[in-house]
Amino acid sequence: MLRATLVSTLAKAAAAGACFLALGSAATADVYKYVDEQGNVQYTDKPRTLPAERLNVQTRRTDTVAVQARQAEEMERMQAASQAYQQNAQQRAAERRAAEEAAQAQAERCAQARERYERYMTSQRLYEPLPDGERRYLSDAELDAARAAAKTSMDEACK
Repeated sequence: MLRATLVSTLAKAAAAGACFLALGSAATADVYKYVDEQGNVQYTDKPRTLPAERLNVQTRRTDTVAVQARQAEEMERMQAASQAYQQNAQQRAAERRAAEEAAQAQAERCAQARERYERYMTSQRLYEPLPDGERRYLSDAELDAARAAAKTSMDEACK
């Protein structure tokens, strides 16, 4: 969409430049003013009827180099604006993706902490594995402390 708009704008600028060049070469003709059959005032370089009043129109030639320089400057300005817009759009998209990823990771941590807390709360006994493969079951005080730690962990992860 942006590219189509840019191409359309560039085409308009090129057409305007061509008009400036054409006007510069056509501006050397004489200009006449006359009244047609319906009483309307007409301006032309070739009057249909005489007498026609020749107007003293001051003209000057269009500096084609200056027109081309202005066109080039405008093109450069539009390209720079387009590049800045694209970079800004890419940056916003990257920031949005990063925010979405962070929110997803936060939601996953919350779900894991909630599951852990629910397991701790519904389990009658909790244990910790020993290096030899045996289990050491937690005492009631250790179980209460583990549940409290799981609750704190869940509260932190689910803010």
